[in-house]
Amino acid sequence: MQGLDDRTRDLIQRRVLKRVKDIPSLPQFVVETLKKLDDPKSNANDVGARLSKDEGLVVRVLRLANSAYYGLSRRITGVSEAIAFLGFKTVKSIVLAATVYKFMDTAFTGYSLDRGQLWRHSQSVAATSRYLANKLSLCDPEEAYIGGLMHDIGKIVLNDYVRFGYSIILRLVEEDNIPFCDAERQVLGFDHAQVGGLVMEQWNLPESYAYVTTYHHAPWDLPQDLNTFQPVTDIVHVSNAICLMLGVGIGADGMQYNISTESLERLGMEGSTEQVMGEFVDILSSMDDDMADGK
Repeated sequence: MQGLDDRTRDLIQRRVLKRVKDIPSLPQFVVETLKKLDDPKSNANDVGARLSKDEGLVVRVLRLANSAYYGLSRRITGVSEAIAFLGFKTVKSIVLAATVYKFMDTAFTGYSLDRGQLWRHSQSVAATSRYLANKLSLCDPEEAYIGGLMHDIGKIVLNDYVRFGYSIILRLVEEDNIPFCDAERQVLGFDHAQVGGLVMEQWNLPESYAYVTTYHHAPWDLPQDLNTFQPVTDIVHVSNAICLMLGVGIGADGMQYNISTESLERLGMEGSTEQVMGEFVDILSSMDDDMADGK
């Protein structure tokens, strides 16, 4: 099939790499807060003192600590107490969610996603990933949550280029019946998963998030020497598929991905995706208010 010429594709690849490098770094407040959360010498008061500089984060932390999910018989009113109750890993998830919300709260017309749809999809995959990680006990639930949250971050960079090559990409998908990611790569030289991995590196986030983002559509391609990250990659892959099957954030590429039977087998989920989908419908229905607030 006739696509973009080599010169145009090369130009796009160079511009994509430049766009990644030009993505704003995480705000210094966020970087310092993440360092504090990762510091084994930190305590809840230390983190609370830092979070108190951002009223929105304080509200989110208190709101989650007092949510029906935890079912406390009394109300937590202090941010340090809420941090101690939730744990540093959960607070880290809250901080990163509030940060990436600013990047995702827009329309992504290249992927036929209206404003808010990418955010809702990412939050849904994150929550599904946390749920499965808790259910299967194969990886840290908060690591799975953040991996799910970040999995489509490459779309914020590749959106304009997908829009430019959309007609060619769509023909490849429809006529050759190949996954949207493969069509992106054939036409543009990159797919959004690869670009997402580059963004994770640009933000100096833990390498696990870069690998999950890069391989969430192709967990079978994760190199053998990285098999430590196989469970969380499989979980995010399956969670993404489940959310798409439930119609959460279906854009131009929404139904062009298959769920990996190998991932299901490794997770011990053969034949159980329908059950998980049924369980998760109730969770999704309670998430909308939190999403509206960027949590």
